[in-house]
Amino acid sequence: MPKITITMDGAVIREVEITKTRTALGRRPYNDVVIENLAVSGEHAALHLQGSEVTIEDLNSTNGTFVNGKVVKKQLLRFGDIIEIGKYKVQYDAVEGDQMPAAQARPAMPAPVANQPDVSGVVRVLSGPATGRELPLSKVVTTVGKPGVSIAAITRRPHYFSAHYVEGPERPLLNGVVLTPEPVTLKHGDMMDLAGTRMEFLLAS
Repeated sequence: MPKITITMDGAVIREVEITKTRTALGRRPYNDVVIENLAVSGEHAALHLQGSEVTIEDLNSTNGTFVNGKVVKKQLLRFGDIIEIGKYKVQYDAVEGDQMPAAQARPAMPAPVANQPDVSGVVRVLSGPATGRELPLSKVVTTVGKPGVSIAAITRRPHYFSAHYVEGPERPLLNGVVLTPEPVTLKHGDMMDLAGTRMEFLLAS
């Protein structure tokens, strides 16, 4: 039987066996798994059990649902996958006594970096009527661009920022290269062009 283990800063908060066809996760008290944190939406995500397979679905949450560091809308889970909801990590696993499929070996977790501070950053507008404006990247996910034209998302991780294309007929450019839905790690001074506006990513000192 599959289960999830919820942790925060390495401390185990709760373990839950997935027995229902739909298990809801969110901040509101009516969810099957309640995660009380302002970074978590009222109805954040749901786990769907079909046979022995479990799929995670983001329920249009504000800050997004991540699997192994990548934002997802709906994805089949493998044993050992790490789901991130707000500041919480949710590991998908099997209860004791269940055998993990050989083809689904648990991915290695990245080693924590000791004494490395959390990063902070801003996006500075370099063209258009908002030239000179700085947008603080304080949320887990910040979207930039113009709806219906070009939208990109900048995701704040503990020690770095990443950017990826979200939607729109015009693909954004990062340092002159087309941005895709695959997250790209940002570096200080990176240039992004989208919806007719040039922006610069800056790491705050």
